Amino acid sequence: MKILIIQQKMIGDVLATSILFEAIKHKYPDAELHYVINSHTYPVVAENPFIDQFQFFSHEHEKSKRKLWQFAHQLRKENYDVVIDVYSQLSSNIFALRSGAKTKISLDKGPNALIYNHRFKNKSKAKTNAGLAIENRLQLLEPLGIDTSKIVRPKIYLTDSEKTNAKQFLESNGIDLKKPLFMIGVLGSGEDKTYPFTYMAKVIDEIVAEQPESQILFNYIPKQEPDAKAILELCSAETQKQIHFKVFGESLRNFLAITSHCDALIGNEGGAINMAKALYIPTFTIFSPWIKKEAWNMFDDGKKHISVHLKDYDDSAYKDISHPKALKSKTLELYADFKPSYFEEALKAFLKRLD
Repeated sequence: MKILIIQQKMIGDVLATSILFEAIKHKYPDAELHYVINSHTYPVVAENPFIDQFQFFSHEHEKSKRKLWQFAHQLRKENYDVVIDVYSQLSSNIFALRSGAKTKISLDKGPNALIYNHRFKNKSKAKTNAGLAIENRLQLLEPLGIDTSKIVRPKIYLTDSEKTNAKQFLESNGIDLKKPLFMIGVLGSGEDKTYPFTYMAKVIDEIVAEQPESQILFNYIPKQEPDAKAILELCSAETQKQIHFKVFGESLRNFLAITSHCDALIGNEGGAINMAKALYIPTFTIFSPWIKKEAWNMFDDGKKHISVHLKDYDDSAYKDISHPKALKSKTLELYADFKPSYFEEALKAFLKRLD
């Protein structure tokens, strides 16, 4: 059996969807499994032993109709038996339609009924602490006779040399791995997913106050340096002494290897949090007010993985809406209401459990 799974776009989505490969291989060890992803997301699934081949969807394919159809034709030549389209957008619909596969599985998005012979609606409430992002993906495997009640966790596979090189890098930059080391997700993927700078600085101050020997790393990419530096400068003078601002991964794999040596990742919800969970690193996640927490609070257990949302403390803005996304236009206003004092005790308890 030859199966194609399609999940384009965001790193967190690509990582979450990787669970399908492990679940399928457990049921069908001889199946050949291919994965369509955007090339920039490859680092989070590199070395995954359950994925046999990658099909990279590039910006060129996205911008050119001719390139898009060429890519669809390339996939058709693979003669897939099954296509699982987790993305279910125009481009992936074309790939599924042109694939020639007898079994085509996707989300129920109305018009796509003509393409897929198995469709599923996203659940609104999770049954386990795996969260909706995991449970909604696993249900796509039901047509293959796979027990979707068996939860599979996303995993990132680092090589021994990657972990060793990261350790040497940290130590050569003055990091003492016998002392607490925290990666801080200081910035989200955009302004509407980034906790206010002044509030984030207070959170970092609190970490250092609770853990005086803390060594703090910031997760940011070069183009985000000005914003990351602005948060640094808002921290107290004592806290700034504990921040190793120039110590960061120059590539995504470097970041992952460095994070694998950290005691926790704390900060904005997003790809970095999901990657830390896939490395089995404790996380403390601050959700944007317009994001549905239940969708992405994967494996929260109240101990090793904690997430906080404005709705947890003040639900007045959410009473007359069906989905937090309706509040996206009011994100900055709601963020202002989401003061660090709301979750100060939860953060202290989290840090204490790490001792």
